[in-house]
Amino acid sequence: MERSMSKVLVTFGFIVAVFMQHSYVGAQTVHVVGDTSGWTVPPNGAAFYQNWAANKKFVVGDILTFNFPTNAHDVVQVPKESFDACNSNNAIGQIITTGPTNITIDSSGNLFFICTIGDHCEGGQKLSITVSASAPGASPPSGSTPAPPPPSTTAPPTAPSPNEACAPTPSSSPTPSSTAPGGSPVPPPPGSSSTAVLAGVSLSFFSIVIGLFF
Repeated sequence: MERSMSKVLVTFGFIVAVFMQHSYVGAQTVHVVGDTSGWTVPPNGAAFYQNWAANKKFVVGDILTFNFPTNAHDVVQVPKESFDACNSNNAIGQIITTGPTNITIDSSGNLFFICTIGDHCEGGQKLSITVSASAPGASPPSGSTPAPPPPSTTAPPTAPSPNEACAPTPSSSPTPSSTAPGGSPVPPPPGSSSTAVLAGVSLSFFSIVIGLFF
C-alpha cells in the first residue's frame, strides 16, 4: 500500500511540474532578431536593427534568436560603453560563435548586443533593446486609487418599546411525555432509523478511504 501511495504522489508531482513548465513557456515570446534577414551586417547600417527593435515589446523571460552561420558572425552582450565603441571590453558572458543561438532575457532595462568579428559592428551589426520586468497591462497604472466601497444599506436595529419589553411572555405548551399512558414507551418519530443508517454508511465509507491512503 505504501508503494502504491508513493507512485500516486510521484505521478501527481510530475503532472504539476509539467503544467507549471508549460505555463511558463507559454508566457515567453521568441523574437527572431532581424526577422528573415537574421543576424548579419545590414545593408542600411545600424538603423536596420534600431527599426526592428522599435516595433517589439521585450519582457524578462523572452527569447532572442540570432540566426547566423557558425564562425561567420558571433554575438555577445556588452555594456553601453562597449556598444557605442564597438568593442567587447567588459563583455557580459561568453562570445557565442555557433549559430543559430537563443539567448533568454534575464534582466530588465537597456540591453546591448554586438558582433565582434572584423568591422561588422561598425557596419551596423549591433542591437539595443529595452526590456520590461513584466508584460504591459499586467499591473494597474500607477497613481490610480480604488473606488471607495458603497455605503452600507443595513438599517440600524430598533430598540423595543417599553410596552413590548414589559409584555408578559406566553407560557410554552407542555412537552409531551416520552411514555404513553400505561407506561409503554412512545415509538421514535418516522425517519430517525434511516438517518442513523445513512450516517453509519457514510462513516464506513470515510474509514475505507482513509485506509486506502494510509
